[in-house]
Amino acid sequence: MSPSASDLRERLGEVKTEALAQINAATDVASLDEARVRALGRRSAVSQARSSLREMPPEDRKQAGQIVNQVQADVERALEERRDLLLAGELQQRWDRERIDVTLPGEPLEPGTLHPLTKTVWEIVDIFTGLGFGVADGPEVELSRYNFEALNFPPSHPSLSPQETFFVAGRGDEVLLRTHTSPVQIRTLETQSPPVYVVIPGRCYRRDLQDPTHLDCFEQIEGLAVDEGITMGDLKGVIEAFARQLFGKSLDIRMRPHYFPFTEPSAEVDVQCFVCGGEGCRVCRGEGWIEILGCGMVHPYLLEWVGWDPERYTGFAFGAGIERMAALAHGVGDIRLFWENDLRFLDYFRGLM
Repeated sequence: MSPSASDLRERLGEVKTEALAQINAATDVASLDEARVRALGRRSAVSQARSSLREMPPEDRKQAGQIVNQVQADVERALEERRDLLLAGELQQRWDRERIDVTLPGEPLEPGTLHPLTKTVWEIVDIFTGLGFGVADGPEVELSRYNFEALNFPPSHPSLSPQETFFVAGRGDEVLLRTHTSPVQIRTLETQSPPVYVVIPGRCYRRDLQDPTHLDCFEQIEGLAVDEGITMGDLKGVIEAFARQLFGKSLDIRMRPHYFPFTEPSAEVDVQCFVCGGEGCRVCRGEGWIEILGCGMVHPYLLEWVGWDPERYTGFAFGAGIERMAALAHGVGDIRLFWENDLRFLDYFRGLM
C-alpha cells in the first residue's frame, strides 16, 4: 500500500471515529443533523479527501477512493440507524404524552338550546294557534307597493325616506328590506279566501340607531283576522287572552287611542305591570302599565286593495316586537343583548322558556 493511501486511511479512520461518537451522542434529530454536516458536509474531512483524489498518483487513486467511499458509507449507515432510533423514541414519547385512556368517562357534551327570541316566537305562535290562528310568511326583500302603498301610507310619510328605510341599490324606491311584517297581510288577503286568521312572525329592518330599545334588524310578529261581523270587542278579547297567557292570568289590559295608516280605529295596548301588579315599580317606571303592542281594525282601504267588500267584511290586526316581549318577560334592560351572541347571557335562558 502506498504511503499516500496509508496516510489517508489513518486520517479518515480518526475522522470516522470522531463522527461516530458525535452521532451516538446526538439526542434528537436536530443535533443529529449537526453531526451529519460536520462529518459529511462540504467542508468536512471526507469531502476534502474526496477532492484530493485527483492529485494522487494513478496507482494510489483507486485504493484511496475505496477508503473514502467506505468511510462515507459507514458514517451514512450510522446516521440512518441513529435517526431511526431517535424517531422511534420521539414517536413513543408522543404516544405516551397523547395517550387516551378509553376506559375513562368522556367529557359531557352540553346539549344545545333554542335562542330566547326563537323560543318567544314559538311561545306566542303557540298561544295564537290555540285561539284558531294559522301561520303565514313572506319575503324579507319586499316591494314598496306592498310595504307602503297597499297599507295606506301616504307618499309624504317619513318611512318612505332613504333615511328611514333600507332600499335596494339600483332599484330606486321600488325594492326594499321590509320595515314590518304587515306586507304579508296584503299577500295573505290576495291569495286566500275569507275568513282569514293568521299570525305572521318574521325579521324586519329599519334605519334606527341602535340603543337599549331600538335595533336596525329585529323580530316582529303580527296578527290578522278578517271575517264577517268582527268588531273591536273581538280584538280586545283576543289581545287580553294573549297577554294573560304570556304575562299572567290575573293581569288586565288597556287600549289607548293611537294612529296607524293601515288600521282605523287604532290603539296602543298596555298590560298591567306583571312585576308590581299595577302599583308602580322600576320596570313600569311607576306607571303600573307596560306598552306591549299596537293594534286596530283593518282599514277599509286594505280590503278594497285586494278586492274584498269592506261593507261585508271587517277585521283586526296587531303587531309587536319580539325583542321587547322577551325583554319584558325576563327583565332584560337592553334588547341588544339578544343579538350579541354572548353565551353567558344566552345560558341564562337555558330551561327557562
